[in-house]
Amino acid sequence: MSAIRFLTAGESHGPCLTAIVDGLPAGLPIDTSLIDRDLARRQGGYGRGGRMAIEKDHIEITSGVIGGKTTGAPVALRIENRDWENWREHWAVGDLPALTVPRPGHADYAGMIKYGLPDARPILERASARETAARVAVGALAKQLLAEFGITVGSYVERIGAIKAQIPDLPQAELWTLAETSDVRCPDVDATVRMRAAIDAARTAGDTLGGTFAVIATGGPAGLGSHVQWDRRLDARLAQALVSIPAVKGVEIGDAFENATKPGREVHDEMFPDNRGNVTRITNRAGGIEGGMSNGSPIVLKAAVKPIPTTLTPLRSVDLATGQSARTEYQRSDVCVVPAAAVVGEAMVAFILADALIEKLGGDSIVEMKR
Repeated sequence: MSAIRFLTAGESHGPCLTAIVDGLPAGLPIDTSLIDRDLARRQGGYGRGGRMAIEKDHIEITSGVIGGKTTGAPVALRIENRDWENWREHWAVGDLPALTVPRPGHADYAGMIKYGLPDARPILERASARETAARVAVGALAKQLLAEFGITVGSYVERIGAIKAQIPDLPQAELWTLAETSDVRCPDVDATVRMRAAIDAARTAGDTLGGTFAVIATGGPAGLGSHVQWDRRLDARLAQALVSIPAVKGVEIGDAFENATKPGREVHDEMFPDNRGNVTRITNRAGGIEGGMSNGSPIVLKAAVKPIPTTLTPLRSVDLATGQSARTEYQRSDVCVVPAAAVVGEAMVAFILADALIEKLGGDSIVEMKR
């Protein structure tokens, strides 16, 4: 069983999003401005749609925190949906706009079949990436726990469409700072310009773009996770967390795909003694994880984001109300979500690492964990 867990609830156009986080140790100082900062980072990014002009996400903590510190009880988080006012009356009488033509690549069709629904509206309301705002809030709590132990999590975008960045050879903190100055969250200035142009071209063509992002955690100890059971392996837990993000369809740990093309002597990170009697390495191709456990090097993960399925140009589908061929109807959406997905990726990685840290150290309070 996980040391900490969370559940989210809420629909895209419902009154609010809710998350409950259970298992946080007592005595953790909580700065709500840091949660709001990450919520704003998720809403930013070149290529976002009109919904971002409506919402201005703000966290409300309704339980589990007193006097700015956790109590050990479940922490309840609430994020208001401002767009709710435009949907309130329809919601009350159940006359939400029906959607009987499922969008290829979306949860529409599979959800309608699974739940026996004649309309995809209830499916898309919950399957919407709007839900990830709640995850970002949860991840912001996890980051504050990790910070107590010197662990930092950040991200940047490596690719949008066909445009691949040349990531500068700089310390991670500097790469994160550069990414925050780019509206596509890319630390390569030249690639940022070309990524923006690619997004503009996709918008003009009525299309969407995917890409890849990297999430890196620094300052973590060796020994998080375990090799003894499949579900305790840290790499497996992190991969599941990232693939759970809408539109993420692939995860790479370290240089996994490049490593697969090379002989072992060119892949494995050799170890050397340092002048303090510790082990050091000059490479990190494993991405900081060996045998399902962290090895003390930075944890490096990369995720592939598919182009989102809501395209301005209609796609061929079937109207499930009539059984006849049909074209999809455009639902207000984004052109590119990769910069936002990177922020969600940070949140999910932070949560898993916080879980593994509590599992490793034990304790019901921050004081006990540090002791």
